Amino acid sequence: MPLLKQEKSLLFAALIAGAGFALEHSLLEGGRLLAGACALALLAVIIGVALRVAHHAEMLAEKLGEPYGTMILTLAAVAVEVVILAIMMLAGGSPTLARDTVYSALMLDINGILGIAAIIGGLKHGEQPYNLDSGNSYVSMLLVAVGVSMFVPEFVPHDKWQAFSAFNIVAMLVLYGLFLKMQTGRHSYFFSYSQPNKAHDEGEHDAATIRTGRHAGLLLASIVLIGVLSELMAAFLGKGLEGSGLPAIIPAIVVALISASPEILTAMRAALDNRMQAVLNIALGASLATVVLTIPVIEGIALYTGQPIEMGMTPIQTTLMLLTLLVASINLNDGETNAIEGYTHAALFATFLFLSGIGL
Repeated sequence: MPLLKQEKSLLFAALIAGAGFALEHSLLEGGRLLAGACALALLAVIIGVALRVAHHAEMLAEKLGEPYGTMILTLAAVAVEVVILAIMMLAGGSPTLARDTVYSALMLDINGILGIAAIIGGLKHGEQPYNLDSGNSYVSMLLVAVGVSMFVPEFVPHDKWQAFSAFNIVAMLVLYGLFLKMQTGRHSYFFSYSQPNKAHDEGEHDAATIRTGRHAGLLLASIVLIGVLSELMAAFLGKGLEGSGLPAIIPAIVVALISASPEILTAMRAALDNRMQAVLNIALGASLATVVLTIPVIEGIALYTGQPIEMGMTPIQTTLMLLTLLVASINLNDGETNAIEGYTHAALFATFLFLSGIGL
């Protein structure tokens, strides 16, 4: 009974999923407005489940410690993103959906999460320290991953997309494998920072009492449930957007928001607790994992189905991405963040939202 009370949001989501599949056809026949309302309701339910993903990932993080903790959180978020994207692609989604989702996720992670966390943390604590080696490592890896996966495809001829996709799948998986070996092996200290004289928080749990198997099982169950709910949401969202005139990037932003929701709350808590290293591991780790894991899976699906995808960014997306990585490389070169640096990323995030709102 205590477990059922703790996981009541998952039970509610499971009931919604069952009712949704039973009533899907009749609700879709109710028109565009009803479908849009159902999509919004399902989005709220999915975010609720994603927050449970964050909770169970946090419990495993406290049990396993850094850098494994934030690695679990970021991989869980990427798994959510991959599940949703795969379902929407197989349902006949736009060939630019994967590109726009990865682009939106990077804007949300680097400019949104990192920027806002630096602002609220800086206003409360002033300059917040982190391990300089981690910032440099993340930015250099991101430059390579984004450059190969999203800049180079702009110049690859259409008849060569399959060959380049096959190469990119291997290249990204090897890149992430080497990064994981560095993060968990000889250079694991790059991604940790010990705050001196830090008192034990009241909200923290005793690692010895955390049940690893239970939280891992519920984490996986939550991700599966998100996949089921996302299949429903994709159907209602597609119907709701028909003839609406809304920008085509809206579904991609929705997917990015869902996948990032487990990270947002955790990152904000870490910033208020003066743990900027955790924020960096979450925001930049998720960004890197999004590129080097999501893109290979989606390109693999495209190769298997023969359905081409467009990974080359538009000129405006390329410009904003280059600005983001340039600002990140400058801001993360001194081992401390502050509110001013947060404002620079927040300004880029506001620019992304504005451009997306006008369909660019």
